[in-house]
Amino acid sequence: MISKAELAIKANISPITITRIEQGQPCRTETKRKILLALGMKFSDKNKVFGD
Repeated sequence: MISKAELAIKANISPITITRIEQGQPCRTETKRKILLALGMKFSDKNKVFGD
């Protein structure tokens, strides 16, 4: 597990952005890529995280 704050720092995005994504709001592909990399995942794993 990783906290929202830790993820935001690792992904170089704001915690507010993570909150918006958790609420189901859309985000840019680049933001998804940053989050996946921060989680140690590949972009091809995006469906596992984002369900797109």
